[in-house]
Amino acid sequence: MKNFTTSTAQETAFTVSQLNRQIQQLLEASLPWILVEGEISNLAKPGSGHWYFSLKDDKAQIRCTMFKNRNLAVRFQPQNGDKVRLRARVTFYGPRGDCQLGVESMESAGEGALQQAYERLKTSLQLEGLFDSKHKKPLPTKPERVAIITSPVGAAVRDMVITFRRRFPLTELTILPSLVQGQDAAKNILRQLERADSSGHFDAIILGRGGGSLEDLWSFNDETLSRAVFHAKTPIVSAVGHETDFTITDFVADIRAATPTAAAELLSPDKAQLSRQIEQQEKQLTRRMDRLLEQFQQQLDFMTKRIRHPKERIKQQQNQLNQLIRRLQQSMQRKVSDRQIQTTNLAHRLEKNSPARRISQDRQKLSDMDTRLARALSNTLTSKQTTFARIIEKLNLVSPLNTLSRGYSIATKDKQVIRSIHDVEKGDAISVRVQDGEIRCAVTTKKTVTH
Repeated sequence: MKNFTTSTAQETAFTVSQLNRQIQQLLEASLPWILVEGEISNLAKPGSGHWYFSLKDDKAQIRCTMFKNRNLAVRFQPQNGDKVRLRARVTFYGPRGDCQLGVESMESAGEGALQQAYERLKTSLQLEGLFDSKHKKPLPTKPERVAIITSPVGAAVRDMVITFRRRFPLTELTILPSLVQGQDAAKNILRQLERADSSGHFDAIILGRGGGSLEDLWSFNDETLSRAVFHAKTPIVSAVGHETDFTITDFVADIRAATPTAAAELLSPDKAQLSRQIEQQEKQLTRRMDRLLEQFQQQLDFMTKRIRHPKERIKQQQNQLNQLIRRLQQSMQRKVSDRQIQTTNLAHRLEKNSPARRISQDRQKLSDMDTRLARALSNTLTSKQTTFARIIEKLNLVSPLNTLSRGYSIATKDKQVIRSIHDVEKGDAISVRVQDGEIRCAVTTKKTVTH
């Protein structure tokens, strides 16, 4: 049996360097880029800025290196025990014979799902119009009372308080303590927001906290909280995280501040600038007062020149009084003369319209009308008599009596004129009317007469 360590002429032995180089080529060729999840341990951050740590699970671990130019883009500060997702390249460090990961990017293990949820909510609220600038309320220029909803401990609240005291210490600050990270943080922040807004006591409200990972800031991406910020009546400043951190409340709030300190600067007038404005206004006021004093001095000089001795004033007023008396007398004379003329005119008009004169005129008219009536009646009677005589004359021409006077008679039976022999029978009693009376007769015979 051959010894394993015994070399033969047909076998080629690798040096250690060659073997490690071969292993490196095989690994890096077969696994160029991978995604891997695990828990950070043995984290080291030397002065060079590079990160060295191990990524492990419950059964194994692997060394990792993340150089400074890559870890600057990480949005959180990793700690031992954090679960992370790495995008990395498998490398083999030949001098030590170690296999390790060269990390390109790092995010919290749950950050990918959180990022998707963040983007979905952001898109939904944006489509509803909650981010539109037309809904933004203007910030007060010199707020007297400001509420700060944040953690009562930490750099964020300290920086805001210091900034207000430095820039405008007259602002009344009220710290409303709340959780800003964790499961109940969003409910805490919402409760304090509703409390501050419903009180109507504050001119502005700041929602603030320091920076952190997407998971750390997740309470400020809560939909209920975001809608409460949108519907709040008090102007709200969102100051969450660092300048590169954006949350949903940043988009819904009336204004987004890059940092908590920037939020305090937005709501606190610059004391030095206000002092300069006051000095400038004081100078303007002084110049206006000087101009007013000059105007009043000129008016005083003018009035002084117009002041005269009381005797001259009395004499002038006496002359004015005499003129007024003369004008009054002339006016009274004109009025009396006008009244006399009016009285004379009225007397003439009264005389013309006197009842006695009217009665005399009416009596004369009545007498004339009586004469005219008598004359009209006489003329009418004469005319009527003449007309009547003519009518009588015409009637006489056709009157039966006139006919009787010429020797004719009218025979009647039972008051009916007999016009034919057929109207009577033998023995009938008839009446015969003559000019001077009536004759009773009896028919004895009838005889037809031919012409």
